[in-house]
Amino acid sequence: MVVLILLLLMLAIAVGLVLGNPNWRRHYLTTRIYRAFRRVMPPVSASEQAALDAGSVWWEGTLFRGRPDWGRLHNMGRPTLSGEEQAFLDQDVAALCEQVDDWEITTRRFDLPPEAWDTIKSRGFLGLIIPPEYGGKGFSALAHSEVVRKLSTRSSALAVTVMVPNSLGPAELLLAYGTEAQKQHYLPRLARGEEIPAFALTSPWAGSDAGAIPDFGIVCKGVWQGQEVLGMRVTWDKRYITLAPACTLLGLAFRLFDPDRLLGGEEDIGITCALVPADHPGVEIGRRHLPLDAMFLNGPTRGTDVFMPLDFIIGGAAMAGQGWRMLMDSLAAGRSISLPASFCGMAALTARTVGAYCAIRQQFGSPIARFEGVQEVLARIAGNLYAMDAARALTAHAVDLGEKPSVLSAIVKYHLTERGRAVVNDGMDLIGGKGICLGPSNFLARAYQQLPIGITVEGANILTRSLMIFGQGAIRCHPYLLAEMEAARDPDPQRGLAAFDALFWAHARHTSANALRALGHALTGARLARVQVSVAPAMWPHYRRLARYSAAFAVVADGALLSLGGSLKFREALSGRLGDMLSQLYIASAVLKRYEDQGRQPQDADLVHWAVQDALHKAEQALDGVLKNLPNRAVAVALRLITLPLGRWSAPPSDALNQRVAKLLTRPGPGRDRLVPNCHLPLSPEDPISTLEAALHATVAAEGADRKLHKFAKSGKLEGNPVANVRDMADAVHAAGGVTPEEYELLTRRNALRDQVIAVDDFPRDLSTPEARGAAQRHPA
Repeated sequence: MVVLILLLLMLAIAVGLVLGNPNWRRHYLTTRIYRAFRRVMPPVSASEQAALDAGSVWWEGTLFRGRPDWGRLHNMGRPTLSGEEQAFLDQDVAALCEQVDDWEITTRRFDLPPEAWDTIKSRGFLGLIIPPEYGGKGFSALAHSEVVRKLSTRSSALAVTVMVPNSLGPAELLLAYGTEAQKQHYLPRLARGEEIPAFALTSPWAGSDAGAIPDFGIVCKGVWQGQEVLGMRVTWDKRYITLAPACTLLGLAFRLFDPDRLLGGEEDIGITCALVPADHPGVEIGRRHLPLDAMFLNGPTRGTDVFMPLDFIIGGAAMAGQGWRMLMDSLAAGRSISLPASFCGMAALTARTVGAYCAIRQQFGSPIARFEGVQEVLARIAGNLYAMDAARALTAHAVDLGEKPSVLSAIVKYHLTERGRAVVNDGMDLIGGKGICLGPSNFLARAYQQLPIGITVEGANILTRSLMIFGQGAIRCHPYLLAEMEAARDPDPQRGLAAFDALFWAHARHTSANALRALGHALTGARLARVQVSVAPAMWPHYRRLARYSAAFAVVADGALLSLGGSLKFREALSGRLGDMLSQLYIASAVLKRYEDQGRQPQDADLVHWAVQDALHKAEQALDGVLKNLPNRAVAVALRLITLPLGRWSAPPSDALNQRVAKLLTRPGPGRDRLVPNCHLPLSPEDPISTLEAALHATVAAEGADRKLHKFAKSGKLEGNPVANVRDMADAVHAAGGVTPEEYELLTRRNALRDQVIAVDDFPRDLSTPEARGAAQRHPA
């Protein structure tokens, strides 16, 4: 035993001497590791490199380090709207919502009404992101998000028509890359609504793989405005282009070639973005797609051998071939705002309406909101919405701070659209027959019908999860990996080795520290983890557990990268689970920040507990899935002993917590208002949303009378009375003297509104004409 201890001591001293001497370390260890790293490092294509270079790293990078700095999170400021932005939301957005009837749009007009189009153009909805010096609103990313969110509570066609020109479109590209002449010409016209923009990227042969677009242009000379100029002949075939049927200004992405080297560079210049007037000779637009009956204008555009001057390129000839980088930067900002906001809007509409419906609708003599099975689903709706809005607002705030969060944009695009889909699906389950009958009184079916659109566009969700979140995040967010890759690609081997030596051993120390931290947190339940900022004491356990799983994530990510090397790029299931873990940590962080930013409202504490418990439960599920599926079982066992030595620990929200959270959706009050703010409430009392709100308040007002009614009904005094049925019970009890006239009035009003709420639409048998589809009548479900 003594000999063994001496041998181990001698080995430790030898290793220490080697690692402590930079020359010995580099000669005996780093050189071999460097060569191996260069061999296994996967090749990076030009489009992949552009994606890696795009955007910036923000809070997700802190989570990736394994030691979150909570002070940094809470010192980033609170997302808030300016007075002008709030006024626009309360007045202009509300006025636009009032001009739209979604049933009329989807069954009779098949487009927004003319007055809505006029409002969109005249009140600056197409220029939200354009600075005031060009005639636009110059709104913050948060304001842009809130506008889209509110419009989405009214009509998807309305929301999409506004959000697309303000996300990935000509305005954003012009602001970032346009020449001053292009900005001066186009931006004021876009801001005033004189130009309707569209951007054409997707082709039939390149959807999610947008870098492979076959559309091309050839640099050549041609005649433009009576003079021979240097230009390009462009051929394209695009589809799924939002606003293309109505656009006057078409943004176009294509690959540009210069076979005669007229520009003096390479033959294959690369992806290029141009702005083309829709009336330019050879441009084909006007036909439309019908994406699941969502009546925003969307359609194909084509052109064959269309000559255009080089001045059409965004940024001029100097930006030829820079289109992919331009698109990656623009997508990072646009995807952070538009789709997350629209799905938060649909989720808020669901939460507000379905919560009210469950309080109003009775079965077996009781509101269905009191059934535990219903409460579990209502809690999912409320908790998911709270988490979604937290992540949406925090990510928009990052954009307002000057970040271009490419990884976060993928996180919120995937997870907020998926959570939004779950919320609407849950809502449809709860309203039952009311939900499956289309008609003007159905407040949820169109949202349900159109869910797959947001799941599919701007990067299909399956690929976003399995390729982008961790695939891009592992390199962009890791504190050392990108720099190590750059050192390995250095054309000067000695310089690369020197840089790699310093980075690799810093990386090794980082991983070792995270492994010890993860193991310590796992064995102690993270009770010793430090919370470096003043936060609500009731939330301390959440911060500590987040610190535990951040360290665990950092260790497991390094273990997966070490054991799989470049092949991890092709292990999409593993990459997806690692991305899930990072995403849930980000969502939980956003939830905790929202609670602090909103003043630690006591009624919101249960929502925070639900959302964080749900996120950490899902993060642990993802961690367990990674460990079960790592091909190198020795590494997997070691990582499990470090991160989950006592087994799975994070539980989903409890039944008791579900019941408390569900109650927030079924009772009017400040808690419900904070959970579902910024929903459009129509002015017309006949609108189904207005009827639901009135019925909810009437139901709460009649609760005392209702209890008295049911007690009287159970007394046996109504035996044999044919009017003593579910529908007419109030009449029978009142006639028998069981309630006062005042109570009977409350019950009568409640019942009248209830009957309107549960009514469904029916139509003439022949639905072949728009008039027939408009001739809906409502009868109780």
